[in-house]
Amino acid sequence: MTGDIALRPMGERAVLAEVTDLASVLTLHAALAADVPDGIDDLVPAARTVLVVFDPRRITPAAVRTWIASRAGRTPDAIAPGSLVEVPVRYDGADLHSTAEILGIPVSDLVARHAGVEWTVAFTGFAPGFAYLVSAGWPYDVPRLAEPRRRVPAGAVGLAGGFSGAYPRETPGGWRLIGTTDAALFAPDAATPVLLPPQARVRFLPEPGRIAAAREDPAGIAREGRGAREGTPVAHPGSGGLPGGGGADAAAVSSPPGISSAAKTSADLGTDAGAGANAAAAAAADADADAGAAPIADPAPTASAEPIAVPAPTASADPSRPALRVLAAGAFTTVQDLGRPGRAALGVSRSGALDRAALRIGNRLLGNDEGAAALEIVMGGFTARAETDTWVCVTGGLAEIGVDGRPVSAYAPQRVPAGAEVHIGPVTAGLRAYLAVRGGVVAPAALGSRARDVLAGLGPDPVRAGDVLSVGTTASAIPVLDVFPWSVPGPLIEVPIAAGPRADRFAPEALGTLGAAMWTVSSHADRVGVRLDGPELVRARHDELPSEGMRPGAIQVPPHGRPVVLLADGPVTGGYPVIAVVTDAAIDALGQARPGDRVRFRGV
Repeated sequence: MTGDIALRPMGERAVLAEVTDLASVLTLHAALAADVPDGIDDLVPAARTVLVVFDPRRITPAAVRTWIASRAGRTPDAIAPGSLVEVPVRYDGADLHSTAEILGIPVSDLVARHAGVEWTVAFTGFAPGFAYLVSAGWPYDVPRLAEPRRRVPAGAVGLAGGFSGAYPRETPGGWRLIGTTDAALFAPDAATPVLLPPQARVRFLPEPGRIAAAREDPAGIAREGRGAREGTPVAHPGSGGLPGGGGADAAAVSSPPGISSAAKTSADLGTDAGAGANAAAAAAADADADAGAAPIADPAPTASAEPIAVPAPTASADPSRPALRVLAAGAFTTVQDLGRPGRAALGVSRSGALDRAALRIGNRLLGNDEGAAALEIVMGGFTARAETDTWVCVTGGLAEIGVDGRPVSAYAPQRVPAGAEVHIGPVTAGLRAYLAVRGGVVAPAALGSRARDVLAGLGPDPVRAGDVLSVGTTASAIPVLDVFPWSVPGPLIEVPIAAGPRADRFAPEALGTLGAAMWTVSSHADRVGVRLDGPELVRARHDELPSEGMRPGAIQVPPHGRPVVLLADGPVTGGYPVIAVVTDAAIDALGQARPGDRVRFRGV
């Protein structure tokens, strides 16, 4: 504890700075952002905390703590107000009337008060472009739904606690819905992808004659209520323009620290902005729903899993050529590279390959840049035909591999002549195979990456039978190697962990239980997170934890007491306490974990 700030570890790559209230968060974040040393990769403010993410190769944890403490007592220069964004709203939400009844006011008063005050974006999170809006003129504390909806439509405007916000895309959620907007809240290909960035000022403009109660359908899904409208959101320049905007296909290196935050959803991750312990596991089956499948995890790394800076892919970067026509896509196949590090300011997860070591190795063996895009294939069952002579390399989980009907080795470059087929059989050890192609897979990029983020819906659509994959140019020649050593992912995964920020919310024996138990990977596992079955981790505190920054590897513990390890597509904020954090180098192994595999934690 330093003055009014508590510094809590979030694994070996982040520190959670906790203060007393949201106003203190904004002050601390502004002070930190005004003087950022080399090695700080991201600043993620939330309701009571600022998550400081750093690279231990460039700055030590002790130096990070000293820097935070030195800035904590300072009052930054006056923060320039953000731009004013006017958002047209139809007050037709499913919960409009019931919310007015809860607050003890007429519907007309609720609408007038909501539209009559100026809101400010305190931080972003839950999903890319989801803004947590606060206002000094908003006096109400609105309870969330007792049971979150499985589907909230894009554009729904809601209330929860002292916040208001609008859903950028269809997701589960527990906020009370009072209206609908057709504004494009998040457009990854736009020059300014986020309509409501941190510090922006927001006014909701009621559409005349569109105040009504929407009827709840039998499935509990809020009516979209979308009809033609004339209004579009208008941004009025403030003293500094739209802050935190970024740009389309901005470089995938860490962006300058900005207000950042994130999301919560999928298996027991705490669906919905700030939903915390009240969030249901409704999103568990939805995280990988892009393909209608329920993928799970990937193989153990043989090299460092440390993320690297990846040059931003662009459509004109290299000439591309058709290389493979997909004949069978398997259970769930996506394009993945090394993801979008440093994008938490936009509410965007890192994403990218779950087994980064397998991706890197496959690319290196073909002479590609390490971060070139490849295919991540869950459980195998993939077949493609070469459109032209093509070199490929399969890494990751153990599977039988064939080229033109003959068996070939994994972790070795293979030439596939034009017209021949490459086949990856069922993955029998580990979960995910990676098919790297010489030249790298060329696909549409979003925010500097070709990775598919299943939670945010970013990146290319999942691969389907009939798709033709194009490749670009190579970085170097194929290296001359007699053999590349690799190991088969085993059914027992030893996972080193580091200290988490909320161990004090658990009973004294909980950390011992976490390290002593033999955990089993459940069927609730996907690119977002892996839930483990085993003994209950007993809590000492059961009050709701305000949303705070999250990282891949964070071990959250929902109310049922079983740990959930966040993976690459996990949310950037969450409301369940984090008891410990998987070390970065060990996350890849959990990406290869399949249901029934055993996990043993070591280290805290």
